[in-house]
Amino acid sequence: MTSARRQTVFASLDQPGVWPPTPRALRPQRLDLALDSLPGVAATTQRKLGKLGLASVRDVLEHRPRRYETAAEEVAIAELREGEELVVSGRVLNVEKRPMRGRRRTRIVARVADDTATVSVTWFNQPWLADRLKPGTEIRLRGKLGRFGFEPRSYDIGDDARATADFAPVYPAAEEIAAATVRRVVDAALPLAVHVPDPLPAALREREGLALKRDALAAVHRPRDLREAETGRQRLAFEELLVLQVGIARRAAERERTLAPGLGEPGELIHRYRQALPFALTPYQEQAIREIDGDLAGTIPMQRLLQGDVGSGKTVVALYALLRAVENGRQGALMAPTETLAEQHFLTIADLCLELGVSCALLTSSSGKREREAALGVDVVVGTHALIQEGFELRDLAVAVVDEQHRFGVEQRSALAAGRAPHVLHMTATPIPRTLALTVYGDLEVSEIAKPPASRKPVITSWITEDRASEAYTRLTRLLREGRQAYVVCPLIEASETSLARAAEEEAERLRRAELREFRVGCLHGRLKAAERRDLMSRFKACDLDVLVATTVIEVGVDVANATVMIVQEADRFGLAQLHQLRGRVGRGAEQSYCLLVSRAKEELTESAQSRLQALCETSDGFELAEVDLELRGGGALLGTRQSGLSDLRFAHLLRDRDLLERARAEAAGIEPGPLQDAAAALFAEVEPEALA
Repeated sequence: MTSARRQTVFASLDQPGVWPPTPRALRPQRLDLALDSLPGVAATTQRKLGKLGLASVRDVLEHRPRRYETAAEEVAIAELREGEELVVSGRVLNVEKRPMRGRRRTRIVARVADDTATVSVTWFNQPWLADRLKPGTEIRLRGKLGRFGFEPRSYDIGDDARATADFAPVYPAAEEIAAATVRRVVDAALPLAVHVPDPLPAALREREGLALKRDALAAVHRPRDLREAETGRQRLAFEELLVLQVGIARRAAERERTLAPGLGEPGELIHRYRQALPFALTPYQEQAIREIDGDLAGTIPMQRLLQGDVGSGKTVVALYALLRAVENGRQGALMAPTETLAEQHFLTIADLCLELGVSCALLTSSSGKREREAALGVDVVVGTHALIQEGFELRDLAVAVVDEQHRFGVEQRSALAAGRAPHVLHMTATPIPRTLALTVYGDLEVSEIAKPPASRKPVITSWITEDRASEAYTRLTRLLREGRQAYVVCPLIEASETSLARAAEEEAERLRRAELREFRVGCLHGRLKAAERRDLMSRFKACDLDVLVATTVIEVGVDVANATVMIVQEADRFGLAQLHQLRGRVGRGAEQSYCLLVSRAKEELTESAQSRLQALCETSDGFELAEVDLELRGGGALLGTRQSGLSDLRFAHLLRDRDLLERARAEAAGIEPGPLQDAAAALFAEVEPEALA
C-alpha cells in the first residue's frame, strides 16, 4: 500500500494524528480491549460476537472476510428477473414464521415492497429474523427469484442497509448476528490498526517486498479492488506460515538433542509375525515398514506420522513397530483417545500377541489396581490416557504408538514419553494432503498407506433427503433379512454427553417400535459403562444384534465385517472428515457395503453442506476428500485437528499458498531471537488438551 493510499484509508476512518504514528504513539495494549470499548458496540452485540470467537479488538482485526461482494445491478422489485442475481431495496410489510418438515426447523417469509411492487422473501433456519424484521423496517437484499420467492444470498437491515450491491467485504457471521453487523464492528476497530506492531524484521520485509502489517490489515478490510485485498492477505499469510515454520524448526532441533535406544535390524520375532499374518502386506504397508525400520535403527527418537485411509491396515504396521521393541527386550505401548478404540485395538492384536508368545494387556480408566499393576510388566500395553496418569510408569518403554493422535492435547502426547526418549509413531485415519502434512507435521516424518488392500470394495454412498427416509429403511430391512448388520448414526447435536445418550436411546426405542420392529436393535453411546459397552459390541460382533444405533462413539475403531449398511441421520450436520470416518465402519469385509446419508431438504442446506455430501458420494478416497475439506474449510480448521493453538491460521490457504509456504520455510532458519521466535514459541506452547470423548 502506498503512502498516499495509507493516508486515504486511515483518514477515512477518522484516525487522528499523522501517519505513520511514531514509535512512542504505538500502544499495542489497545488491541486487547474488549469489543464494548468500540463505539456502537453494546453488550448484546459483544455477546453475539463472542459466538464467532471475537472478544477483543485484535480478534476483529484478524477476522478475515470470507469473500468480497462485487457490484450487482440494483433494480426495482417490479423489474426482478428469474434466475439473475440482483439487488432490491424496500420496506418490510409483514413477517411470518412457518414450520417446515421435521422438527426444530422453520422458514421466515417476509413481504417486502417498494414503490413498484411487492415480493415474498424467504430465509431458511434463521428464526431470530422474525424479531428483527418489524413492519416498516428498511431492507436491502441481494439474491435471486427462486422456488420460494426471492431467496437472499446477503442482506442488510435498517441502518446497515447499504453496500450490499457494492464492492464490500463479506465476513463470516453466525446465528443472531448478521454479516453487516460484523462489518460495522470491523469499521469501528480498524482505526486501532495503527497500533499493530510488525514482527517481521525490516530486512526481511525489504527482501520480500512486504508491506507493514497494519497496512496489510487495512488492505484486507478496506480494499479498492480484489487485487489489493489479495496482496494484503498474502502479506498476512506469509507471516502466519513463517511463524509456523520457525516453530517447527525449533521442535526438530530439540528432538535431535535427545537419544533413543537403537533397535538394530528386524529379528526372529518379526519373521514369525510376518508368517502369522493371514494375508500379505500391501506395497504401501511394506514401504511404511521400511521407513520405520530406518528410524528405529538410529538413536534420534523416531517422530513419524503414519497416515492412511480407514481400513488401509495401519494397525498391522503399528504392531510391527511395537514388536520391534519387544524383540529387543523392551516395552511397547499403544495409546488411543477413547476406551472403545483402545478395546478394539486390544481385541485386534491380543490373539496375534498370544500366538507369538508376547504378553499384552489393556489399561483404561476402568481398570482396577490389580490390572494396573499387571500391566507394568507386560511386553505390549494398550490403553487410553490412563497410560500417562500419575502413579503409572511403564518399565522400559522403547516404542510408543499414539493413535488418532490429533485428539490428544500436547501435554497428553508428551507425557507418554516423559523422562524417556522412546521412538514415537503417530497414527491418523484422517488423511490430509501431503503438502499440508509436511506443514502441520513439519517436525515429523510422514508415511502414507495410500490405498487399502485390493480385496476391499468401495462403499456405495447415496444421499437422500429426509422426505425419502422411508426408502432408506426399506433398503436396510431387505439387507438385514439377508443376514447383514447395520449402524444407524444419530444426529450430531450441540449438547452434553448425557443429552446425546438420551437422544440415541430414544431413537433406538422409536426404531424398535417402527421401521425396525422385526429386528434386534442395540444402542451404543458414551455414557455406557465399559463392561456394558464391551458386552454390546461382543453381541453385535457375534450377530446377536442386527442394528446398532449409535452416537459418533463408533467413529473410529469399531470393526465388524458383517456390518454392511450405515444410515447417517441429518448428515449435513457432520463435517466431511467425520462422515468419512463414520462410513469407514462398513466395507470391512468381502460383501458390498452401503452408506446412506439423510439430510434436510436441499434448499435448506448451505452450499458448503451440499458440497460435503456430494463429495462423499463421488469418492471414497480419503486423500481426495481431504483436499475437498481443505478447500471448503481452509487451513486453519484442519490445523486445529492437531492442536488448538494452530487453528489461529487465519489468512493462509494451504492449497493456494504453496509458494508462500516454500518462501517461509526458506526464511525460517535465519530468524533471530525476537518477536517471531516468541510468537512461534507461543504457538507451539502447551494448550488445553482436547476432549477425549
